[in-house]
Amino acid sequence: MKSKRYKDGWAKLKEVDGTAGEKVIDSLKDIAPEFADLLIEFPFGDIYTRDKLDLKSREIATIAALTVMGNASPQLKVHIHAGLNVGCSKEEIIEVIMQMSIYGGFPYALNALFVAKEVFNNDK
Repeated sequence: MKSKRYKDGWAKLKEVDGTAGEKVIDSLKDIAPEFADLLIEFPFGDIYTRDKLDLKSREIATIAALTVMGNASPQLKVHIHAGLNVGCSKEEIIEVIMQMSIYGGFPYALNALFVAKEVFNNDK
């Protein structure tokens, strides 16, 4: 039986990421199912369910962080999609990425812009 944390996390994951998040979890089931459970319980069950930030603000922060990391394109793709899903406009996402050029550098921002372009083109 799954915990309340897991159930709350799964509901929030579906709200934020829709099927994109479910695909990430499903892709882990054959290699690390316990890690998949942790991804549901901690980020989504413990953090995303907090009421101090709305989901749009959380996704803006996540897109910014993943942009400046510079090495998380698959995760950035999922979170750009999630940002669109929770109300971010394409223009807001582009502005966040452009803002990160100051802190992460132009190469990371450029890479993130190409990820955003891919997501935007696939959402048509």
